[in-house]
Amino acid sequence: MVDITHKNNTLRVATAQAIVKTSSENTIAMIKNNEIPKGNVFEMAKAAGLLGVKKTPDLLPDCHPLPIEYTGIDYEIDGLNIIISMTVKTIYKTGVEVEAMHGASIVALTMYDMLKPVDKGVEISTIKLLQKTGGKSSFKAPKEQLSAEVVVCSDTISKGEKEDKAGKIIISKLEALGLSTDYVIIPDEAKDIAELVNTQTADLLIFTGGTGAGPRDVTPDTIRPLLDTTLQGVEEQIRSYGQQRTPFAMLSRSVAGIKNGKVILAFPGSSNAAKECMDAVFPHLLHVFEVLKGSRHD
Repeated sequence: MVDITHKNNTLRVATAQAIVKTSSENTIAMIKNNEIPKGNVFEMAKAAGLLGVKKTPDLLPDCHPLPIEYTGIDYEIDGLNIIISMTVKTIYKTGVEVEAMHGASIVALTMYDMLKPVDKGVEISTIKLLQKTGGKSSFKAPKEQLSAEVVVCSDTISKGEKEDKAGKIIISKLEALGLSTDYVIIPDEAKDIAELVNTQTADLLIFTGGTGAGPRDVTPDTIRPLLDTTLQGVEEQIRSYGQQRTPFAMLSRSVAGIKNGKVILAFPGSSNAAKECMDAVFPHLLHVFEVLKGSRHD
């Protein structure tokens, strides 16, 4: 299976469609009058569709088992066609479009099986995904390109005694999101950190390093008093996401906030922790720039 452990739980919704084509008005009349010998077509097909959604990971090898929170099945008769609409919802790390399409196909197959004794021309057509939301598909990138500066706070890296990995990971992820990036390495000194915060010109300033509980970890203590606004929900998400992956995340003092309309973040200095912080809040954190732009227009 594809690794989805880096993803966040979000509300995922998918709606799929399948069409069953009958060959006569008599078939449609028998369905409406509940005269099909095998039973009530709509109710039997609905029951089968519900089972089909639940059994999807049992039949598709690479499909993740996930909690199905809601399944809705609707029918519409359009001439000789029966249009099946299947909506599935979950709060999980991956989407439910396959479950929705599988459920719709099972509904259609059940109808086919029930109708074939009375209609030799019945057929199944157009099984497709109509829409899905949740995860990255629910995020709309800002219209304007954003700029970012990544600051590595480390005494040893600034002296050339150690190679930076965390900063490069952050840059790689930012560039994949379409941001233009700059990169600087400084010692873990409060005056250097404060100078960058106060002179920031990039839309997004990300510090990595100096967020632990050691005597030289001064990044959070320096940044926090300089902020105009603290984004507490972002900080909570970073720690919650990390704590699900390592029990030591609770010791991190990551910071998120706004100064002069610019977003400032402080992440841990380890490469794995920096990657997890990025996965925890991006790309959806970028929505804050649309909010800030709107507030400037008000």
